[in-house]
Amino acid sequence: MAETTPICNFGWKAPAFSLPGTDGQTYTLGDVIGPKGTLVMFICNHCPYVRAILDRIVRDARDLESLGIGVVAISANDASTYPDDSFANMQAVAREMAFPFPYLYDESQAVARAYGAVCTPDFFGFDAAGGLQYRGRLDESRKEAAPASVRRDLFEGMRLVAETGNGPRNQIPSMGCSIKWKPA
Repeated sequence: MAETTPICNFGWKAPAFSLPGTDGQTYTLGDVIGPKGTLVMFICNHCPYVRAILDRIVRDARDLESLGIGVVAISANDASTYPDDSFANMQAVAREMAFPFPYLYDESQAVARAYGAVCTPDFFGFDAAGGLQYRGRLDESRKEAAPASVRRDLFEGMRLVAETGNGPRNQIPSMGCSIKWKPA
């Protein structure tokens, strides 16, 4: 079922985390913070919305890191119900796509809940002080990639954060598959 993200809650502080990465290291929020801001993405392996833009996520992450934005991706889906999202498959995708950012596994789903993540992809762009400035889409893509010429909403929004400390006031919500929560 397709979900959309809520409106950006400007200034909301990034919750701390400590999660295992596909590279064998454990990462905290402090490990991934960039000097100009931080992008925390909730993605997964199986979602068609993510798969359609994975190459653009990698491109934008590289471009944002050159602007001083730290980038991290987290998968929180229930891998027992969605085996494509298992840690081993996360490692394979990270290698195949040559992720320039840590790809972390939130097996307990506590971090996704703390962030209020609702879908994959779900983008949280924070300023240098850890305040939320962007909660929008990557671009116009949905289950299929939009034309290459479309506006890079996430990149442009986070570039504004890097340059001014403030995100754009008008943001278009991200849309994707719902987070696959474990049974209560």
